[in-house]
Amino acid sequence: MSQPPRGDQHPVVVDFRAKRRDNWQLRAADWITRFAGSMPFVYLHTAGFAGWMLLCEDSPWPTLTLVVSLEAIFLSTFVMIGQNRAAEFQQLKADHDFAEEELELKTNTELTRAIHEMTTELHRRIIIDEKVSGGAEKP
Repeated sequence: MSQPPRGDQHPVVVDFRAKRRDNWQLRAADWITRFAGSMPFVYLHTAGFAGWMLLCEDSPWPTLTLVVSLEAIFLSTFVMIGQNRAAEFQQLKADHDFAEEELELKTNTELTRAIHEMTTELHRRIIIDEKVSGGAEKP
C-alpha cells in the first residue's frame, strides 16, 4: 500500500497551483483576498475612514457611505471567487482521490483473488498428498 502524498505534493494541489500561477486574474484575486483578510487591511481602513471623517469633508457620510458600499460589493465578490475556487479545488481533489481509491480497490481485489487461488491450490495439493501417502501421519 502506498503512502498518500503530502498535502503540498498531491497531484491536484500541484496542478491547481500551476493553474493559479499561470492566470494573472486568479493571482490578483488571491492577493486581494489574502490582503482583505489581514490585519493591515483593518488598520489601513481604520486610518483611512478616520482621516476621511476628520479631514476631508464637512459632511463625510454620503460619500463615505458610497465608498464603503462599493468596497463591500467588490470584497464580497472576491470572497465568492475564493469560495468558488476552494470548492473547485475540493471537487478536483475528491475526484482524484476517488479514482486512486478505485484503482487501489481493484488492485486489492486482484491480490485477494490471487491469494485465494494459491490457497485453494495449496489445499488441493495437501489433500492429494495425504491421499497418496495413504493418510499416514508423518513424524
